[in-house]
Amino acid sequence: MPEDADLRRADSPAREIFSDVAHKWALLIIEALGERTLRFSEPRNEVEGVSHRMLTRNLRMLERNGLADRKVHPTVPPRVEYTLTEPGRAPRTAVDAICGWTHQHLGPIESARGRFDA
Repeated sequence: MPEDADLRRADSPAREIFSDVAHKWALLIIEALGERTLRFSEPRNEVEGVSHRMLTRNLRMLERNGLADRKVHPTVPPRVEYTLTEPGRAPRTAVDAICGWTHQHLGPIESARGRFDA
C-alpha cells in the first residue's frame, strides 16, 4: 500500500479524505442524495437537524473530493443541484450497512446506555 493511502499515518492524504467522508453529516447527506439529483434545500429537508452552514460545508467538501457534482442553473434566483459522482455513490453500500447495523442493534445499545448512565 502506498504511504499516502495508509490511514494510520497522520500525514496521509487518505486519512484526511476518510475523516471528511466518515463525518456524520457527510454520511447522511450521501444517503439522502443516493442516486438522485437534489436542489440545495432538499437534503436539508431530508436530514433533520443539519444546519444551513453544515449542509453547505459538507456539500462543498463532497464536491472538493470529487464525490458530488454541483450544477448551477442561470436563473434568478440561481438554482443549484447536487448529484453524487461514481466515487460518491460507492460509499453508499457502507452507509446502508451502518444504517442497518444501527437499526438492528438499537435496542441493546439503548439498554447499555441506560445501565451506563444510571
